[in-house]
Amino acid sequence: MKIVLASNNQGKLAELQAMFAPLGCTLVRQGDLGVPEAPEPYRTFVENALTKARNAAQHTGLPALADDAGLCVDAFGGLPGVDTAYYATQHGYPKGDDNNVTALLEQMQGMDNRRAAMVSTLVAVRSPEDPEPLIAVGRVVGEIARERLGSNGFGFDPVIWIPEFGQTFAQLPVEVKNAHSHRGRAAQAMAALIRERWLAVA
Repeated sequence: MKIVLASNNQGKLAELQAMFAPLGCTLVRQGDLGVPEAPEPYRTFVENALTKARNAAQHTGLPALADDAGLCVDAFGGLPGVDTAYYATQHGYPKGDDNNVTALLEQMQGMDNRRAAMVSTLVAVRSPEDPEPLIAVGRVVGEIARERLGSNGFGFDPVIWIPEFGQTFAQLPVEVKNAHSHRGRAAQAMAALIRERWLAVA
């Protein structure tokens, strides 16, 4: 089964393709099929992911998979959430992973409640009108470290301290991080849903 991935992120494609390969599913980036980016006007991960999946299915006639992910910090009432990628720009920095981390460490200076979750929401649709989208959420709860630790990964990985490992995501080997990350957990759940709902043989 061919599924269009409503993203042009090569890293995301590789990570998800590895998890979906056992199902006999091939993921194709939407940009390779000429699909324009969908607007993401909503305040929840699930609404944005659903919009992206429907857009990709509409333009290609194929089943589509989309994800929306971000950092939810308890002390900020769950923000930055859907605005995670643009967090730095809200604090006077140019957009970028490193600036996001800098801004977060500055905003959390002196704060004791450092609990936060990385959340990934995957949505899959068989067609643009699919009344029963598949929804899988992966969540990893940790704490915001007080300084950058480790050099693996990307995004907020250097400051996401995971108590069960006693390390940040950026200190873990990539294969360990992928298996236990928010996206890894969401992808495992989504693969199970696709197997059960879309591939089950009567």
